[in-house]
Amino acid sequence: MKKTVIIACLSILSAVAILMVQRNYYDKQIEIEDLLAENQILAAENKHLKAVSTYEVELIEPNDDHEHWAYIEDIAEQMVQDSDAQFKKTWAIYLANEAAQYDIDPFIIYELIKVETGHTFDPQLIGPETKYGHAYGMAQFMKNTAPWIADMADLPYSDELLFDPYYSMKLAIVYLDFLHHKYQDWDKALTAYNRGMTGMENYLERNGTAKSQYAHIIQSKAKAHHTVAMAES
Repeated sequence: MKKTVIIACLSILSAVAILMVQRNYYDKQIEIEDLLAENQILAAENKHLKAVSTYEVELIEPNDDHEHWAYIEDIAEQMVQDSDAQFKKTWAIYLANEAAQYDIDPFIIYELIKVETGHTFDPQLIGPETKYGHAYGMAQFMKNTAPWIADMADLPYSDELLFDPYYSMKLAIVYLDFLHHKYQDWDKALTAYNRGMTGMENYLERNGTAKSQYAHIIQSKAKAHHTVAMAES
């Protein structure tokens, strides 16, 4: 009888020990997975910091003359007409003038905003929920990205400002300028804007090119605006 009880106790103790070992193993696995996820986040942040540290804004002073503002006026009018007046003339003038200071084709920014808003140009737009949260405003910035871009642009930041069309356009210009400075390639810059820098690198690794549909549409549409302008001149 005693022998049976002892054997039963030993069996129970063995089972408990096995359960404890398994629990410790699973806890350790979860801990490792959490550390790996945290490490990926830190690596991405470190990549951002390294890239930002090498980026210096080089503004081009626009000529304050009739030719410059006539050029801005023409571009703005094209944007207003193309959008069926959904993109306001004041927005277009601001966008064209700001883009000129960064030596960026204003139609690249315009077409980016068109794609990001689904052709609505709605400054109050809130994008669909993703695992990273929502994107906000006309240039569809996320709250985990916008603050460091605002800092890079030497602008204040609050969540409400993402719904200001001028603020949103300024962030888009500075961020795209930063990405183009980093990659020296518009396909990479635009795909990184859409997917994030790590997402762009993953896309490049999978496809052998950074020329995503997003990048292709924006560049081809921007080029078409210049073709129309040349035909009309």
